[in-house]
Amino acid sequence: MRKLVAFVLLACLCIISIAVVRTVRMTPIAVEAPPVREVVLNQEEIAQRLAGALRFETISDVDPSRVNLDAFRTFHAYLKSSFPRVHGTLKREVIGDAALLYTWRGRSATAAPILLMAHQDVVPVTPGTEHDWEHPPFAGKMADGFVWGRGALDIKSGLMGILEAVEVLLGQGFTPLQTIYLAFGHDEEVGGARGAAKIAKALAGRGARFRYVLDEGANIVEGIIPNVAAPVALVGIAQKGYVSLELVVERPGGHSSMPPRHTAVGVLSQAITRLEAKRFPANLDFAARMFEHLGPEMPFVQRMFVANLWLFGPLVKNRLGRLPTMNAIIRTTTAATMFTGSVKDNILPQRATAVVNFRIMPGESVQTVIAQVHRVIDNPEIQLRPAGYYGNPSPVSDTASGTYRMIASTIRQISADTHLVVVPFLVVGATDSRYFVDMSENTYHFLLNRLGPDDLPRIHGTNERISIENYLQMVKFYYQLIQNSSGL
Repeated sequence: MRKLVAFVLLACLCIISIAVVRTVRMTPIAVEAPPVREVVLNQEEIAQRLAGALRFETISDVDPSRVNLDAFRTFHAYLKSSFPRVHGTLKREVIGDAALLYTWRGRSATAAPILLMAHQDVVPVTPGTEHDWEHPPFAGKMADGFVWGRGALDIKSGLMGILEAVEVLLGQGFTPLQTIYLAFGHDEEVGGARGAAKIAKALAGRGARFRYVLDEGANIVEGIIPNVAAPVALVGIAQKGYVSLELVVERPGGHSSMPPRHTAVGVLSQAITRLEAKRFPANLDFAARMFEHLGPEMPFVQRMFVANLWLFGPLVKNRLGRLPTMNAIIRTTTAATMFTGSVKDNILPQRATAVVNFRIMPGESVQTVIAQVHRVIDNPEIQLRPAGYYGNPSPVSDTASGTYRMIASTIRQISADTHLVVVPFLVVGATDSRYFVDMSENTYHFLLNRLGPDDLPRIHGTNERISIENYLQMVKFYYQLIQNSSGL
């Protein structure tokens, strides 16, 4: 018995020793960023142009007949007048109704081109909340060091930032090594089928293959990741898949005074309850990639957990699963979003529907999600079908590639923050870049927005704004990135 106790104690000491050693070895990786190429920008003029762009109500809609295409056309005219060098040098095409594709020919016919992306459209303002804005959502107001308005964060700032950078470079006589395409869809917020998808089809028809694609989807965050005080630049290397499933139950109607045990709404409610209770399994693959870089910034105890996922994996999964922002990067998520039933309170519903949205982890697919939903609800009475756009997760881009290292280096150059950490990230939303994944092995997501806890509700919410200082950094990022991509 004593030998057994001694063996157990020795084994525990060995495990603890290994865990401590791995924790101590998890130290920050020193990365030197090359000197930045300084550029003098007219802050007032650049901010004013962004403010002007926010005054156009380029709102997308799932129903094309409800889209005000005149707003997009006048926005196009504004871009043309704002960036004369861009429109005098680059080839501009209008694809479909209002998507824009610019082509900047490079010096080399053999160097693989690159694709920089953003989108013109914005989400509407929720009716009844207009008076909650400090400044009207489409006034394009500059105040208190910010540019205010719908699209300031998502993402007219990105579109205007790209064009500002190109305009400056053209003024300096710069020509890129490789051809650079700029793709600005006009319906990203409703799936991109009429904008980015048509641009992708046009470029695929021309045999386009890209060295890399850079789209939105990840930012610099501070005070958002638990136990990490340093600013973190999240660079998306993959994005989750997407499917909304409509659940339908049809039953005889009748008077509510003589109901069956479960109405159609009741049957659906049971199914939703099961789906919310039986979550998809957690997968720490992407979290582990993040923790490799974030761990050194954490206090010792938290660092020990993330440095030893082989030992503490179940505890880490449990902890992350309680936080919506972190739960989204470790599993396929389930969100019941819509419910319909009877047309009147005293009529039994003949047809009830619910819509459940799933954001799908790499390694899973739309088909595996549908199969899992069938298993969980376990009710043949419930009809199941995709509602609207759906797509599988994107391939995972390489963090060891020269392109990833170049993007990370550019972020460090522009941020000029020695404490900033660059981290690979799983994009939990869906962006227009999904239409281009077959044209490049390297699709990355980054927009130099600096976001704190107070900023997240502003995206698609009230009082959307970007600081003028942040926006100037964004312009400088694209300016430097284009030059770095040419090997300068």
